[in-house]
Amino acid sequence: MSEYARKLRKNLSDAERVLWQILRNRQLAGWKFRRQHPIGPFIVDFVCIEKKLVVEVDGGQHATSLQEDTKRTRYLENKGYRVVRFWNNDVLRESDSVLNFVLNFLSGSPSPCPSPPKGAREK
Repeated sequence: MSEYARKLRKNLSDAERVLWQILRNRQLAGWKFRRQHPIGPFIVDFVCIEKKLVVEVDGGQHATSLQEDTKRTRYLENKGYRVVRFWNNDVLRESDSVLNFVLNFLSGSPSPCPSPPKGAREK
C-alpha cells in the first residue's frame, strides 16, 4: 500500500498539485496535511490527521464511481474522519474559495463561506 501511495505522490493531477502547493509545509494557517496518505485499505488525497479531515480532489472518473466513493467515505467516517470532496475544475478555477472552505472547516466555523464552492461536497 505504501509503495502505491509513494507512486501516487509522484504523479499528482494538476488540481492536486495546485492544492498541495498551498497545503504543504503548514502553509494553511499552520495545519499539517499529508498527501496520498493510506488510511486502512484506501489512499486519501489529503488529510489533516489532527482535525481528522480528509480532502478529496475528484476528476471526471468519480462521476461514474459513486458507489465506490460512498463505500470509501463510509469507511473513513466510521474511523472518525470528515470527508470533503471538490471537483478538479473547482480547485483549478476557484482555488481561493476551496482553500477558504477548507480553512473555515478546520477552524470550526459554522458557515465556511457565504456559499461553498460549487464543487464542495461534504460526505
